[in-house]
Amino acid sequence: MLIVAPLSILGVWQEEFRKFADFEYSLTILNGSESKKIEKIRQMPTSGLQVAVINYESAWRMEQELAAWDADLIVCDEGHKIKTHNITASKCMHRLGVKARYRMLLTGTIITNKAIDVFSPYKFLNPAVFGNSFYAFRNRYFDMVGYGNHTPIMKASMAEELTRRIHSIAFRATKAECLDLPETTEIIRSVELEPQARKLYQQLVRDSYTRIKEGEITAVNVLTRLLRLSQLTGGFLRGDETNRVERVSSAKMDALSDIVDSAAQECDKLVIIARFLPEIDAITAMLERKSIAFSLITGAVKDRDEQVRRFQTDPEVTVFVGQIATAGLGITLTAADKMVFYSLDYSMSNFEQTKARIHRVGQRNPCTYIYLVAKNTVDARALKALRDKANLAKVLIDDCRAGHNPFGTP
Repeated sequence: MLIVAPLSILGVWQEEFRKFADFEYSLTILNGSESKKIEKIRQMPTSGLQVAVINYESAWRMEQELAAWDADLIVCDEGHKIKTHNITASKCMHRLGVKARYRMLLTGTIITNKAIDVFSPYKFLNPAVFGNSFYAFRNRYFDMVGYGNHTPIMKASMAEELTRRIHSIAFRATKAECLDLPETTEIIRSVELEPQARKLYQQLVRDSYTRIKEGEITAVNVLTRLLRLSQLTGGFLRGDETNRVERVSSAKMDALSDIVDSAAQECDKLVIIARFLPEIDAITAMLERKSIAFSLITGAVKDRDEQVRRFQTDPEVTVFVGQIATAGLGITLTAADKMVFYSLDYSMSNFEQTKARIHRVGQRNPCTYIYLVAKNTVDARALKALRDKANLAKVLIDDCRAGHNPFGTP
């Protein structure tokens, strides 16, 4: 059995097998240098079920060795990671999948943003469902529209067939159907930017709108301008010329500090999620000033399993700080029942997956999500789009083409 998963959750499989596998097995996590990984797979024990666990990046680099190992079953965990059909990791999994007798793909978000994303995972699972040609699939189910005909729009006449084919080899289980999980509550905590920060924000809105109107109105252009506005509401801004990050507001950090103090007084554990590294650096610095022990996961953190273990088991470690793009996959943070979103990115997948870190098996308490939203800024629009499962870029582009400022009233 070969399990391919994001790097941050390889250890989760080891722990889950330890808890639930009521049969003889040997599990090896393929980590370390490439030569070390090769040595591990060649020296795996042969008794019971042999399980090798590897991350997507290493899998394509070791494709030849993995193909020679000839797994009977290949599992793609967080399978939306291979949603793009022509990236190296996806091509590798397609080739390995052809050889395997059995294939399984696990994900909470088979369609992240666009229905066209189902092609690549299904090519791994069973090419008979949608074929081997991405372009034949695209031409059958989608019309290409927009500037340069780069935007796929589902053909209304084909929606029923696409859905039927997706479900032909899929099993979908919702939390409500199979888990007796507690209720959730969402709280929006409005934050007022300081006058100087508000003035800077309004100037940036005007500049952003002017540049968008002067150029081509595309998702990339709109989201690039939106990115700087989101950085500002979080309190930090990178200079255009110096590339140096400057702190321009402490409004959100002050609000977060109050939440942290309340959690400490109530002896509660707390998860804090943020998007940008300067925000995370400031959050951890604030926790250090308060002498609060915390765990941390960002893209640069290597000992992720240990960070999760400390938060889950050590009563002294009361706060978990995670970067939304990294900490939203496969980890369990049920020691806390409160999660604060200091800032958000625009990925529906990241949003839903991150929320599920505390609201999952093992959670016995009602869960609370707190969103820090700078008043009268893009924060509110981003949150609304994510909660409504809307495409934020499309919403903003439509506003802009209708002659409205998509970033708010300057």
